[in-house]
Amino acid sequence: MHSDLQTRLPAIAISARDAGRLRHLAEVAAGQYPETSEFLAREIERAEIRAADQSMRDIVAMQSEVTFRDDIGGQARTVTLVYPEDADVAAGKISVLTPIGAALIGMQVGKSIEFQTPAGGWRSLTVIKVVQHA
Repeated sequence: MHSDLQTRLPAIAISARDAGRLRHLAEVAAGQYPETSEFLAREIERAEIRAADQSMRDIVAMQSEVTFRDDIGGQARTVTLVYPEDADVAAGKISVLTPIGAALIGMQVGKSIEFQTPAGGWRSLTVIKVVQHA
């Protein structure tokens, strides 16, 4: 079920502005969050890096409000993707340095991603809606 995962990963795009800060974050957090930092670094490396003038309208970026569905449980959830220092789960702000946050970055509306959690389980998420916030 999970073989050839790399070939099935959806195309993703990250703004040049976000990519630099996310690369740095993945490096500095590697000691504290090794699995998630590595996952985030891999996502950045495989992403199309978009210039400031390229559209990110339907793509999950930092500060985006994203509605996604957990494909295993079927529940939909709306969150804002933020940097770790701004995370507040009770307020619906999830860090890009969480497995879900790292999975969502760069995803386009209608696309799904399957990923392994640090605990060894598998998750599958589908992006339903993205609202950009500056």
